Amino acid sequence: MDMTGKTALITGASRGIGADTAREFAKAGAKVALLARSTEAVAELAGEIGSDAALAIPCDVSRQHEVAAAVAATEDAFGSIDVLVNNAGVIEPVAHMATADPEAWSHVIDINLKGVFYGMHAVLSGMIARGGGTVLTVSSGAAHGPVEGWSHYCASKAAAAMLTRCLDKEYRDKGIRAIGLSPGTVATQMQKEIKASGINPVSQLDWSAHIPADWPAKALLWMCGPEADGWLGDEISLRDEGIRKSVGLA
Repeated sequence: MDMTGKTALITGASRGIGADTAREFAKAGAKVALLARSTEAVAELAGEIGSDAALAIPCDVSRQHEVAAAVAATEDAFGSIDVLVNNAGVIEPVAHMATADPEAWSHVIDINLKGVFYGMHAVLSGMIARGGGTVLTVSSGAAHGPVEGWSHYCASKAAAAMLTRCLDKEYRDKGIRAIGLSPGTVATQMQKEIKASGINPVSQLDWSAHIPADWPAKALLWMCGPEADGWLGDEISLRDEGIRKSVGLA
């Protein structure tokens, strides 16, 4: 995939899937805007990629004004945003519904759901004016089935998956390509948090059961091309061996 001349804005870019996605897109020739709450981490990653190709932007996606400002800064620096990768997401604190802290539960919704909407909302006018763009949202199997202790995560991911469908419904004819990616379990910090909770079978999985973070990163890059057009408005599962083969992972 040649992304020369394209710009990708990636949320949650400080580590894990987000950081590896930034690396993959940059290797393919794209300019990358790196958004995360961790100022130091995104600055370090931007330095690794190169200041001519990467822009580090401290941003809390749960705050609409910060997302809008980050999009404006990216457009000022690189001229356009061709790809939005909604990757930022949290799962802590894992808890049963009766004992969950309502404020903490709500904050997960603010990040995992509202953050996705804020990103979509902020890039749409520019993408439409330029004739289109790609909006990729990292989903989860939790979007489609309940998991013990994950009511906040399951609800937010299910709603974000519906946002992808709504975006496709409203703007496919304007050139907007909206697709979700369900990567399966990935060897990231989130899986360490899940394991530490000790709640539900996912926390009992051996670390070797998780795929490396560069697999979904490579899939997200592949999804920018026409081969993924069959999934517009839908979700691609990285558990699918056919998808893995298409991406070059099998």
